[in-house]
Amino acid sequence: MNPKVISQARESAPRTSARPATAGIPKIGLFIESSRASGRALLHGIARYIHHHGPWSVYWEPGGLEKAWPKLKSLDLSGIILRDVENLEEVLALGIPAVVVGHSRTEISGLVNVVTDSETIGRMAAEHLLACGFRSFAYCGVENAPWSLGRRTAFVKRIEQAGWHCVVYTPHKSRTWNQEVSLLTHWLRSIKPPYGLMACNDDRAQQALEACRRADLAVPNAVGVIGVDNDEVICGLSNPPLSSIALGFERAGYDAAEILARMIAGEKAAPSRILVSATHLVARRSTEVVAVSDAHLAKALQFIRDQKIGAAPVTAVARSAGLSRRTLEKRFREVLGRSILGEIRRVRTDRIARLLVETDLPVARIADMLGFVDVQHIARYFRVSKQLSPAAYRKTHRGKAWCSQNGDLFAQNGVVNLGQKVFA
Repeated sequence: MNPKVISQARESAPRTSARPATAGIPKIGLFIESSRASGRALLHGIARYIHHHGPWSVYWEPGGLEKAWPKLKSLDLSGIILRDVENLEEVLALGIPAVVVGHSRTEISGLVNVVTDSETIGRMAAEHLLACGFRSFAYCGVENAPWSLGRRTAFVKRIEQAGWHCVVYTPHKSRTWNQEVSLLTHWLRSIKPPYGLMACNDDRAQQALEACRRADLAVPNAVGVIGVDNDEVICGLSNPPLSSIALGFERAGYDAAEILARMIAGEKAAPSRILVSATHLVARRSTEVVAVSDAHLAKALQFIRDQKIGAAPVTAVARSAGLSRRTLEKRFREVLGRSILGEIRRVRTDRIARLLVETDLPVARIADMLGFVDVQHIARYFRVSKQLSPAAYRKTHRGKAWCSQNGDLFAQNGVVNLGQKVFA
Protein backbone atom coordinates (compact mmCIF):
# COMPACT_ATOMS: atom_id res chain seq x y z
CA MET A 1 0.00 0.00 0.00
CA ASN A 2 1.13 3.53 -0.76
CA PRO A 3 2.02 5.25 2.56
CA LYS A 4 0.90 8.57 1.03
CA VAL A 5 -2.57 7.12 0.39
CA ILE A 6 -2.82 5.98 3.99
CA SER A 7 -1.70 9.38 5.23
CA GLN A 8 -4.27 11.15 3.08
CA ALA A 9 -6.99 8.77 4.22
CA ARG A 10 -6.20 9.55 7.83
CA GLU A 11 -6.09 13.29 7.27
CA SER A 12 -9.53 13.22 5.66
CA ALA A 13 -11.00 10.83 8.22
CA PRO A 14 -13.50 12.11 10.76
CA ARG A 15 -11.75 12.67 14.06
CA THR A 16 -13.74 10.29 16.22
CA SER A 17 -12.31 10.19 19.70
CA ALA A 18 -11.73 6.78 21.24
CA ARG A 19 -14.33 5.88 23.85
CA PRO A 20 -12.90 5.57 27.36
CA ALA A 21 -13.56 2.27 29.10
CA THR A 22 -15.95 3.91 31.57
CA ALA A 23 -18.13 5.39 28.81
CA GLY A 24 -19.68 2.05 27.91
CA ILE A 25 -18.96 -1.35 26.46
CA PRO A 26 -16.58 -1.18 23.47
CA LYS A 27 -18.07 -2.32 20.18
CA ILE A 28 -15.53 -4.37 18.25
CA GLY A 29 -15.65 -5.56 14.65
CA LEU A 30 -13.88 -8.82 13.85
CA PHE A 31 -13.49 -9.39 10.12
CA ILE A 32 -11.52 -12.63 10.19
CA GLU A 33 -12.41 -15.68 8.14
CA SER A 34 -12.81 -18.93 10.04
CA SER A 35 -12.39 -21.51 7.28
CA ARG A 36 -8.78 -22.15 8.29
CA ALA A 37 -7.14 -23.01 11.60
CA SER A 38 -5.20 -19.75 11.71
CA GLY A 39 -8.37 -17.65 11.62
CA ARG A 40 -10.11 -19.80 14.21
CA ALA A 41 -7.08 -19.62 16.47
CA LEU A 42 -6.99 -15.83 16.22
CA LEU A 43 -10.66 -15.72 17.23
CA HIS A 44 -10.04 -18.03 20.18
CA GLY A 45 -7.22 -15.79 21.40
CA ILE A 46 -9.45 -12.73 21.12
CA ALA A 47 -12.21 -14.59 22.98
CA ARG A 48 -9.80 -15.41 25.78
CA TYR A 49 -8.89 -11.76 26.20
CA ILE A 50 -12.57 -10.78 26.28
CA HIS A 51 -13.29 -13.53 28.81
CA HIS A 52 -10.69 -12.14 31.22
CA HIS A 53 -10.79 -8.41 30.47
CA GLY A 54 -14.17 -7.67 28.87
CA PRO A 55 -16.95 -7.08 28.43
CA TRP A 56 -16.88 -6.31 24.72
CA SER A 57 -19.80 -6.26 22.35
CA VAL A 58 -18.59 -8.03 19.23
CA TYR A 59 -19.71 -8.14 15.62
CA TRP A 60 -18.04 -11.02 13.77
CA GLU A 61 -18.30 -11.66 10.06
CA PRO A 62 -16.87 -15.12 9.20
CA GLY A 63 -16.66 -14.20 5.52
CA GLY A 64 -14.39 -11.23 6.22
CA LEU A 65 -14.76 -7.54 5.59
CA GLU A 66 -16.10 -7.91 2.05
CA LYS A 67 -19.44 -9.27 3.29
CA ALA A 68 -19.78 -6.70 6.07
CA TRP A 69 -18.70 -3.68 4.04
CA PRO A 70 -22.20 -2.44 3.02
CA LYS A 71 -23.16 -1.87 6.69
CA LEU A 72 -19.73 -1.16 8.19
CA LYS A 73 -20.29 2.58 8.65
CA SER A 74 -23.58 2.00 10.47
CA LEU A 75 -22.07 -0.31 13.10
CA ASP A 76 -20.57 2.55 15.17
CA LEU A 77 -17.49 0.49 16.03
CA SER A 78 -14.95 1.37 18.72
CA GLY A 79 -12.23 -0.77 17.13
CA ILE A 80 -11.62 -3.35 14.45
CA ILE A 81 -9.39 -6.38 13.77
CA LEU A 82 -9.29 -7.40 10.11
CA ARG A 83 -7.36 -9.00 7.29
CA ASP A 84 -5.38 -6.71 4.97
CA VAL A 85 -8.12 -6.45 2.37
CA GLU A 86 -8.06 -4.52 -0.89
CA ASN A 87 -10.19 -1.60 0.34
CA LEU A 88 -8.17 -1.07 3.50
CA GLU A 89 -7.79 2.64 2.72
CA GLU A 90 -11.54 3.09 3.10
CA VAL A 91 -11.45 1.39 6.50
CA LEU A 92 -8.67 3.71 7.65
CA ALA A 93 -10.74 6.69 6.55
CA LEU A 94 -13.28 5.78 9.26
CA GLY A 95 -10.75 6.77 11.92
CA ILE A 96 -11.30 3.59 13.94
CA PRO A 97 -8.43 2.02 15.96
CA ALA A 98 -7.41 -1.02 13.92
CA VAL A 99 -5.19 -4.10 14.02
CA VAL A 100 -4.40 -5.60 10.61
CA VAL A 101 -3.66 -9.30 10.13
CA GLY A 102 -1.10 -9.59 7.32
CA HIS A 103 -1.79 -11.88 4.39
CA SER A 104 -1.38 -10.38 0.93
CA ARG A 105 0.50 -7.17 1.72
CA THR A 106 3.71 -6.08 3.35
CA GLU A 107 3.54 -4.47 6.78
CA ILE A 108 1.64 -1.19 6.72
CA SER A 109 3.41 1.75 8.32
CA GLY A 110 1.47 3.46 11.09
CA LEU A 111 -0.76 0.47 11.87
CA VAL A 112 -0.47 -2.49 14.22
CA ASN A 113 0.41 -5.47 12.00
CA VAL A 114 0.02 -9.15 12.87
CA VAL A 115 2.79 -11.01 11.00
CA THR A 116 4.27 -14.50 11.17
CA ASP A 117 7.88 -15.19 12.16
CA SER A 118 8.97 -16.23 8.67
CA GLU A 119 12.63 -16.54 9.56
CA THR A 120 12.05 -19.08 12.33
CA ILE A 121 9.44 -20.96 10.28
CA GLY A 122 11.79 -21.43 7.32
CA ARG A 123 14.69 -22.41 9.54
CA MET A 124 12.63 -24.97 11.49
CA ALA A 125 11.43 -26.65 8.31
CA ALA A 126 14.98 -26.80 6.96
CA GLU A 127 16.32 -28.26 10.20
CA HIS A 128 13.66 -30.95 10.18
CA LEU A 129 14.27 -32.02 6.59
CA LEU A 130 18.05 -31.94 7.14
CA ALA A 131 17.53 -34.17 10.19
CA CYS A 132 15.60 -36.60 7.99
CA GLY A 133 18.82 -37.02 6.01
CA PHE A 134 17.80 -35.32 2.75
CA ARG A 135 20.57 -33.80 0.65
CA SER A 136 18.40 -32.25 -2.04
CA PHE A 137 15.68 -29.70 -1.33
CA ALA A 138 12.80 -27.80 -2.87
CA TYR A 139 10.45 -24.99 -1.86
CA CYS A 140 6.90 -24.43 -3.12
CA GLY A 141 5.32 -21.06 -2.37
CA VAL A 142 2.55 -18.77 -3.53
CA GLU A 143 2.77 -15.77 -5.80
CA ASN A 144 3.39 -12.25 -4.43
CA ALA A 145 2.81 -13.13 -0.77
CA PRO A 146 5.38 -11.48 1.56
CA TRP A 147 5.09 -14.24 4.16
CA SER A 148 5.76 -16.93 1.53
CA LEU A 149 8.80 -15.03 0.28
CA GLY A 150 10.11 -14.63 3.82
CA ARG A 151 9.75 -18.34 4.58
CA ARG A 152 11.43 -19.22 1.28
CA THR A 153 14.37 -16.91 2.00
CA ALA A 154 14.94 -18.38 5.46
CA PHE A 155 14.54 -21.97 4.24
CA VAL A 156 16.98 -21.56 1.34
CA LYS A 157 19.48 -19.73 3.56
CA ARG A 158 19.57 -22.57 6.11
CA ILE A 159 19.84 -25.23 3.40
CA GLU A 160 22.75 -23.39 1.78
CA GLN A 161 24.44 -22.95 5.17
CA ALA A 162 24.38 -26.74 5.45
CA GLY A 163 26.15 -26.97 2.10
CA TRP A 164 23.21 -28.03 -0.09
CA HIS A 165 21.08 -26.56 -2.87
CA CYS A 166 17.38 -25.72 -3.01
CA VAL A 167 15.17 -25.26 -6.08
CA VAL A 168 12.09 -23.04 -5.93
CA TYR A 169 8.65 -23.22 -7.52
CA THR A 170 6.12 -20.37 -7.42
CA PRO A 171 2.61 -20.87 -8.86
CA HIS A 172 0.70 -18.15 -10.68
CA LYS A 173 -2.75 -17.01 -9.59
CA SER A 174 -3.99 -16.81 -13.17
CA ARG A 175 -3.68 -20.56 -13.70
CA THR A 176 -6.50 -23.00 -13.09
CA TRP A 177 -5.90 -25.85 -10.66
CA ASN A 178 -5.66 -28.37 -13.52
CA GLN A 179 -3.00 -26.23 -15.21
CA GLU A 180 -1.17 -25.71 -11.94
CA VAL A 181 -1.11 -29.31 -10.83
CA SER A 182 0.18 -30.36 -14.27
CA LEU A 183 3.08 -27.89 -14.06
CA LEU A 184 3.76 -28.74 -10.42
CA THR A 185 3.84 -32.46 -11.27
CA HIS A 186 6.30 -31.82 -14.10
CA TRP A 187 8.49 -29.73 -11.78
CA LEU A 188 8.55 -32.40 -9.06
CA ARG A 189 9.57 -35.02 -11.63
CA SER A 190 12.47 -32.80 -12.74
CA ILE A 191 14.15 -33.07 -9.32
CA LYS A 192 16.18 -36.18 -8.60
CA PRO A 193 14.80 -38.01 -5.52
CA PRO A 194 15.06 -38.34 -2.65
CA TYR A 195 14.53 -34.74 -1.62
CA GLY A 196 12.82 -32.72 1.07
CA LEU A 197 10.15 -30.20 0.11
CA MET A 198 8.88 -27.29 2.20
CA ALA A 199 5.52 -25.82 1.20
CA CYS A 200 4.70 -22.29 2.36
CA ASN A 201 1.52 -23.49 4.12
CA ASP A 202 -0.60 -26.60 4.58
CA ASP A 203 -2.84 -25.81 1.60
CA ARG A 204 0.14 -25.70 -0.73
CA ALA A 205 1.62 -28.80 0.90
CA GLN A 206 -1.58 -30.77 0.28
CA GLN A 207 -1.42 -29.75 -3.38
CA ALA A 208 2.21 -30.86 -3.51
CA LEU A 209 1.20 -34.25 -2.10
CA GLU A 210 -1.40 -34.61 -4.88
CA ALA A 211 1.22 -33.68 -7.48
CA CYS A 212 3.62 -36.27 -5.98
CA ARG A 213 0.91 -38.91 -6.39
CA ARG A 214 0.43 -37.99 -10.04
CA ALA A 215 4.19 -38.01 -10.57
CA ASP A 216 4.49 -41.51 -8.98
CA LEU A 217 6.80 -40.09 -6.29
CA ALA A 218 6.38 -41.99 -3.04
CA VAL A 219 5.99 -39.82 0.07
CA PRO A 220 8.06 -39.80 2.24
CA ASN A 221 10.66 -42.17 0.71
CA ALA A 222 11.14 -40.20 -2.53
CA VAL A 223 9.89 -36.82 -1.31
CA GLY A 224 9.50 -35.66 2.28
CA VAL A 225 6.88 -32.90 2.53
CA ILE A 226 6.35 -30.39 5.33
CA GLY A 227 3.79 -27.57 5.54
CA VAL A 228 3.05 -24.66 7.85
CA ASP A 229 0.06 -23.85 10.13
CA ASN A 230 -0.57 -27.34 11.53
CA ASP A 231 -4.20 -27.19 10.43
CA GLU A 232 -5.30 -30.52 11.85
CA VAL A 233 -8.11 -30.96 9.33
CA ILE A 234 -5.84 -30.45 6.32
CA CYS A 235 -2.95 -32.44 7.83
CA GLY A 236 -5.25 -35.31 8.76
CA LEU A 237 -7.02 -35.46 5.39
CA SER A 238 -3.72 -35.44 3.50
CA ASN A 239 -2.37 -38.73 2.20
CA PRO A 240 -0.07 -39.44 3.93
CA PRO A 241 -0.78 -37.28 7.00
CA LEU A 242 1.18 -34.05 6.70
CA SER A 243 4.03 -32.87 8.91
CA SER A 244 3.63 -29.20 9.73
CA ILE A 245 4.94 -26.30 11.81
CA ALA A 246 2.48 -25.04 14.42
CA LEU A 247 2.07 -21.28 14.78
CA GLY A 248 0.97 -19.30 17.83
CA PHE A 249 -2.08 -17.59 16.34
CA GLU A 250 -4.07 -17.91 19.57
CA ARG A 251 -1.47 -15.92 21.46
CA ALA A 252 -1.39 -13.39 18.62
CA GLY A 253 -5.17 -13.02 18.84
CA TYR A 254 -4.94 -12.35 22.55
CA ASP A 255 -2.18 -9.78 22.02
CA ALA A 256 -4.13 -8.11 19.20
CA ALA A 257 -7.16 -7.72 21.45
CA GLU A 258 -5.04 -6.37 24.29
CA ILE A 259 -3.35 -3.77 22.07
CA LEU A 260 -6.67 -2.77 20.50
CA ALA A 261 -8.10 -2.19 23.99
CA ARG A 262 -5.18 0.08 24.80
CA MET A 263 -5.73 2.04 21.58
CA ILE A 264 -9.43 2.44 22.32
CA ALA A 265 -8.52 3.72 25.78
CA GLY A 266 -6.45 6.46 24.14
CA GLU A 267 -2.90 5.10 24.51
CA LYS A 268 -0.58 6.42 21.83
CA ALA A 269 2.43 4.11 22.17
CA ALA A 270 1.05 0.87 20.70
CA PRO A 271 3.63 -1.47 19.12
CA SER A 272 3.65 -1.62 15.33
CA ARG A 273 3.98 -5.40 15.13
CA ILE A 274 2.55 -8.53 16.74
CA LEU A 275 4.75 -11.48 15.85
CA VAL A 276 3.10 -14.89 15.41
CA SER A 277 5.71 -17.32 16.67
CA ALA A 278 6.51 -20.81 15.42
CA THR A 279 5.78 -22.85 18.55
CA HIS A 280 6.81 -26.37 17.53
CA LEU A 281 6.95 -28.88 14.70
CA VAL A 282 4.46 -31.74 14.47
CA ALA A 283 6.07 -34.65 12.59
CA ARG A 284 3.66 -36.96 10.78
CA ARG A 285 4.05 -39.63 8.10
CA SER A 286 4.90 -37.24 5.26
CA THR A 287 8.43 -36.87 6.71
CA GLU A 288 8.65 -40.19 8.56
CA VAL A 289 11.84 -41.27 6.84
CA VAL A 290 15.58 -41.44 7.37
CA ALA A 291 16.91 -40.54 3.92
CA VAL A 292 20.56 -41.46 4.35
CA SER A 293 22.39 -44.15 2.44
CA ASP A 294 24.57 -45.07 5.42
CA ALA A 295 22.67 -47.95 7.06
CA HIS A 296 24.44 -47.53 10.41
CA LEU A 297 23.66 -43.83 10.53
CA ALA A 298 20.04 -44.52 9.59
CA LYS A 299 19.72 -46.97 12.50
CA ALA A 300 21.17 -44.40 14.88
CA LEU A 301 18.78 -41.67 13.75
CA GLN A 302 15.80 -43.98 14.00
CA PHE A 303 16.87 -45.04 17.50
CA ILE A 304 17.03 -41.40 18.63
CA ARG A 305 13.51 -40.76 17.30
CA ASP A 306 12.00 -43.89 18.82
CA GLN A 307 13.60 -44.17 22.25
CA LYS A 308 13.49 -42.37 25.57
CA ILE A 309 17.22 -41.75 25.85
CA GLY A 310 18.52 -42.49 29.34
CA ALA A 311 21.61 -41.63 31.35
CA ALA A 312 24.19 -42.59 28.68
CA PRO A 313 22.51 -41.48 25.45
CA VAL A 314 25.46 -41.30 23.07
CA THR A 315 26.70 -44.74 24.10
CA ALA A 316 23.22 -46.19 23.66
CA VAL A 317 22.91 -44.67 20.18
CA ALA A 318 26.29 -46.04 19.09
CA ARG A 319 25.35 -49.49 20.37
CA SER A 320 22.09 -49.41 18.40
CA ALA A 321 24.04 -48.57 15.22
CA GLY A 322 26.59 -51.33 15.73
CA LEU A 323 29.54 -48.90 15.64
CA SER A 324 32.02 -47.46 18.05
CA ARG A 325 31.12 -44.09 19.51
CA ARG A 326 34.08 -42.43 17.80
CA THR A 327 33.22 -43.84 14.36
CA LEU A 328 29.54 -42.92 14.64
CA GLU A 329 30.41 -39.44 15.87
CA LYS A 330 32.57 -38.90 12.79
CA ARG A 331 29.76 -40.00 10.47
CA PHE A 332 27.24 -37.74 12.21
CA ARG A 333 29.47 -34.72 11.69
CA GLU A 334 30.34 -35.62 8.09
CA VAL A 335 26.79 -36.34 6.93
CA LEU A 336 24.57 -34.26 9.24
CA GLY A 337 26.94 -31.50 10.27
CA ARG A 338 26.31 -31.97 13.99
CA SER A 339 27.21 -34.28 16.85
CA ILE A 340 25.23 -37.25 18.14
CA LEU A 341 24.45 -35.29 21.28
CA GLY A 342 23.30 -32.32 19.21
CA GLU A 343 20.76 -34.48 17.37
CA ILE A 344 19.56 -36.05 20.62
CA ARG A 345 19.07 -32.59 22.14
CA ARG A 346 17.16 -31.36 19.07
CA VAL A 347 14.73 -34.29 19.10
CA ARG A 348 14.16 -34.23 22.87
CA THR A 349 13.66 -30.47 22.97
CA ASP A 350 11.07 -30.70 20.18
CA ARG A 351 9.21 -33.36 22.14
CA ILE A 352 9.20 -31.23 25.28
CA ALA A 353 7.97 -28.18 23.35
CA ARG A 354 5.11 -30.11 21.76
CA LEU A 355 3.96 -31.55 25.09
CA LEU A 356 4.12 -28.12 26.72
CA VAL A 357 2.00 -26.49 24.04
CA GLU A 358 -0.45 -29.28 23.21
CA THR A 359 -1.14 -30.77 26.65
CA ASP A 360 -1.84 -29.71 30.23
CA LEU A 361 0.63 -32.24 31.64
CA PRO A 362 2.68 -30.89 34.58
CA VAL A 363 6.34 -30.32 33.78
CA ALA A 364 7.23 -32.99 36.35
CA ARG A 365 5.13 -35.54 34.44
CA ILE A 366 6.75 -34.57 31.13
CA ALA A 367 10.18 -34.96 32.74
CA ASP A 368 9.27 -38.45 33.90
CA MET A 369 7.85 -39.44 30.50
CA LEU A 370 11.02 -38.39 28.68
CA GLY A 371 13.50 -39.89 31.12
CA PHE A 372 14.70 -36.78 32.98
CA VAL A 373 15.71 -37.05 36.62
CA ASP A 374 13.56 -34.17 37.89
CA VAL A 375 11.99 -30.82 37.04
CA GLN A 376 15.24 -28.93 37.54
CA HIS A 377 17.04 -31.20 35.09
CA ILE A 378 14.46 -30.78 32.31
CA ALA A 379 14.33 -27.02 32.92
CA ARG A 380 18.10 -26.62 32.50
CA TYR A 381 18.11 -28.88 29.44
CA PHE A 382 15.23 -27.06 27.76
CA ARG A 383 16.55 -23.58 28.46
CA VAL A 384 19.81 -24.25 26.60
CA SER A 385 17.92 -24.65 23.30
CA LYS A 386 14.88 -22.39 23.77
CA GLN A 387 16.27 -19.70 26.11
CA LEU A 388 13.11 -20.08 28.20
CA SER A 389 12.10 -22.29 31.09
CA PRO A 390 9.39 -24.88 30.32
CA ALA A 391 6.84 -22.85 32.31
CA ALA A 392 7.71 -19.63 30.47
CA TYR A 393 7.59 -21.40 27.10
CA ARG A 394 4.14 -22.81 27.87
CA LYS A 395 2.89 -19.39 28.96
CA THR A 396 4.28 -17.75 25.82
CA HIS A 397 3.06 -20.28 23.25
CA ARG A 398 -0.03 -21.75 24.84
CA GLY A 399 -2.46 -23.31 22.37
CA LYS A 400 -6.02 -24.63 22.40
CA ALA A 401 -6.26 -25.18 26.15
CA TRP A 402 -6.43 -21.38 26.54
CA CYS A 403 -10.06 -21.33 25.51
CA SER A 404 -11.33 -24.73 26.61
CA GLN A 405 -12.98 -23.19 29.66
CA ASN A 406 -14.88 -20.68 27.54
CA GLY A 407 -16.81 -23.06 25.30
CA ASP A 408 -17.86 -22.14 21.80
CA LEU A 409 -18.11 -18.36 22.00
CA PHE A 410 -18.64 -17.74 18.32
CA ALA A 411 -22.01 -18.37 16.74
CA GLN A 412 -22.48 -19.25 13.09
CA ASN A 413 -24.60 -16.24 12.08
CA GLY A 414 -21.86 -13.64 12.23
CA VAL A 415 -23.03 -12.13 15.55
CA VAL A 416 -21.35 -12.93 18.84
CA ASN A 417 -23.12 -12.80 22.18
CA LEU A 418 -20.65 -12.71 25.05
CA GLY A 419 -23.30 -12.16 27.70
CA GLN A 420 -23.39 -8.45 26.90
CA LYS A 421 -25.08 -6.29 24.28
CA VAL A 422 -25.39 -7.84 20.83
CA PHE A 423 -25.55 -5.72 17.73
CA ALA A 424 -25.62 -6.34 14.00
